[in-house]
Amino acid sequence: MERPSNGGILYHEVQEANLCAVHCVNTVLQGPFFSEFDLAAVASDLDGKERQVMLEGAAAGTFSAGDFFSEESHNVSLGGDFSIQVLQKALEVWNLQVIPLNCRDAEPAQIDPELENAFICHLHDHWFCIRKVNGEWYNFDSLLAAPQHLSKFYLSAFLDSLRGSGWSIFIVKGNFPQECPLSSSEASNGFGQWLSPEDAERLLKTTGAVRRSSPSSTVGNRTSDNVDQQRPYEALSREEVRAFSEMEDDDLKAAIAASLLDACAAGANPGAVGSSSQKETEKQK
Repeated sequence: MERPSNGGILYHEVQEANLCAVHCVNTVLQGPFFSEFDLAAVASDLDGKERQVMLEGAAAGTFSAGDFFSEESHNVSLGGDFSIQVLQKALEVWNLQVIPLNCRDAEPAQIDPELENAFICHLHDHWFCIRKVNGEWYNFDSLLAAPQHLSKFYLSAFLDSLRGSGWSIFIVKGNFPQECPLSSSEASNGFGQWLSPEDAERLLKTTGAVRRSSPSSTVGNRTSDNVDQQRPYEALSREEVRAFSEMEDDDLKAAIAASLLDACAAGANPGAVGSSSQKETEKQK
């Protein structure tokens, strides 16, 4: 069970270059525990071990190692994207286990994700985490200006919608670090910030939730807008909230999931979300 950490303060990292994997790992841990150089060292170590395995296989005549050595690293791309194996190894330092949400061992989490403490999500070279802090769920995507609060019933629908949009989701299990020295000069990497839940909410309202594409928010060939096309982050309309508030829990989750999926298609079919909202509202009348 998760215990209170950092006195209720949220740790968030805003996107810097192609470092979303670093941001993801650190927000899982709720502190600036890893740098890009740390993850690069982990990737290099994994590459070395994989090459050794290939050499041993080649010596045994199982396969040729030549093709392997002619390729780039299997654990970090030229653009800076790290493999899930790198994130797994980094979190193992803290005795945390990373398992796919779609595996048999994760069936309880598929039914009730609220039982877990953290999820890692990946699609198209972008990583982010969804984390429970002090009993409340937050979306710590580095393309957001601040952590985005997720209600418990919204969490399930949000995860379902991400999976439906092609995201790979992993559960993080274990005993998470409880404290990070907020006042220490070492507890800063230049793009991390400590926020109270109230400050995070105000910052999201001020910035419009998502950091829109600009010269400073471009991530290689990836921008917040590009990733937005692959994820259902649009806020519910007032009409949807009003309609959903009158629904039973199971129906509510299904309706939110449907609304989020509609939001994903909104770019191709403008007005689709509004249409979905209107239909749900009419059902409640």
